Amino acid sequence: MQDRSKVIFGNPMRLKTVKKAERSKEKFARKFGDDSGVDYPILLRQNPTLYPALGVEEIRVGVGSGEPRPFDEEKGLIVGNIRMGFGHYRIAIAMASAAHALGYTPYWMDLNSFPQTTCTKVIGAQNELYSLGSRLSQKVGLFNKLVWEPMNYEGFRQLSYNASDQKNAELMAPVFGRVPKDMPLIATHVWPAQAALHAGMKHVVNAIPDNWPMALHLAEGSLHLVQTHQSYMGYRILNGMQKKDVLLPMPADSLQYVGHYVDHDLVSHMEEDCAARLARKERGEPMRFLLTIGGAGAQRALFAAVIRRLLPAVREGRAALFVNVGDYLNVWEELAKTVEGLEELAELHFNDWDNTARFAEAALTEPVTGVHAFYHEDIFQAVYCTNLLMRPADVLLTKPSELSFYPIPKLFLKRVGGHERWGAIHAAEMGDGTLECEDLPHTLQMVDLLLEDGSFLEEMCRAIVKNKSIGLYDGAYRAVELAMGLKD
Repeated sequence: MQDRSKVIFGNPMRLKTVKKAERSKEKFARKFGDDSGVDYPILLRQNPTLYPALGVEEIRVGVGSGEPRPFDEEKGLIVGNIRMGFGHYRIAIAMASAAHALGYTPYWMDLNSFPQTTCTKVIGAQNELYSLGSRLSQKVGLFNKLVWEPMNYEGFRQLSYNASDQKNAELMAPVFGRVPKDMPLIATHVWPAQAALHAGMKHVVNAIPDNWPMALHLAEGSLHLVQTHQSYMGYRILNGMQKKDVLLPMPADSLQYVGHYVDHDLVSHMEEDCAARLARKERGEPMRFLLTIGGAGAQRALFAAVIRRLLPAVREGRAALFVNVGDYLNVWEELAKTVEGLEELAELHFNDWDNTARFAEAALTEPVTGVHAFYHEDIFQAVYCTNLLMRPADVLLTKPSELSFYPIPKLFLKRVGGHERWGAIHAAEMGDGTLECEDLPHTLQMVDLLLEDGSFLEEMCRAIVKNKSIGLYDGAYRAVELAMGLKD
């Protein structure tokens, strides 16, 4: 196999880039070991949260409970992912949902969940740094301006960054040792795609998450998927990925536009959910705001300010709040301390998945008032909770990350990393989200407008229904069909 740290899509890397990539791998190997000679056993188990609804089986490598059962090699599809924030998990759930709806068996493989492996140790170390950077970027303006924004916008964009990732991913390949090499795999982060290719997996699809083309997301040898036409054009010519150099383009058969990665349940109920939003508005019911805090735990101060602004409207019956703090109980505790009156108004849905599911189902048809707070220490429940609440919610408040592409009216908060701005730009152009509100005054202005001017909600709902008619939200189905088609 060609060394992708030396040549990427026919573009040779400079010697200093190659040496830096080799040093990066050597550093991780010294710190965490090289387990390429280890034959890790594999167990399968039904995921307690996702199996009942989506038929998801978890792949456990070397550790954990499960059974030594064979894979369904005829209809099985591996969804390779990592926990790094919630975004890559959410996209993975969308892929598993689409696979299940199309009659396939989704296997969940999180490369960040096998703690005795070098793979997980390498990913975990980088995840900790990324999470720290995300939080610091929201607290220290100078760090955000001088370090975080440039790194996320231009640093990750360069082929030199991909060269190091490709080399590091060689240390991740051993976890695929006993995985059948002919099984299709959809990766919702580039590292599972790169690792799978290094391990000899034959049918790898790389589902790129963002709308800002970055070399970070390249895994040569895989079929790359993108959610927007803008992203397609940028990747096709590797735009700006070696400063101002004109690079050899990606081959046409290595890249495909598919549309947004969205869960089957949301796509299949899209029209009725938008009709319900407009009907609630017509009846004068409280506007339902869904606030979801991501896996890095950033932006809690911004959320506190938004909640503070909305509480008077909650008391007056003009608004209702769904607040999902994911698996960060400390975030809720901080909000409860800093936002006067929040705790008294809130009904807590904590660590009771059946209760959360019942509430989300009932909210589709029954009135909702007040504040409802959700916390689940189980990561799958923490992420999927937002998916369940999107259907009965009217407006989602989120940074412009993976949720930019979901079919619900969206108010975009300030980004965490420069690459995220393009998610808000795309959503605003498609009509299902606001512009990015880059500071608190503009955020609060948009909150007030949504409450006072019903045309915003109406226009976004109409756009969502129109977008569905042209297949904009069918990306997960197409990803699954393409992955299974690679076997033919």
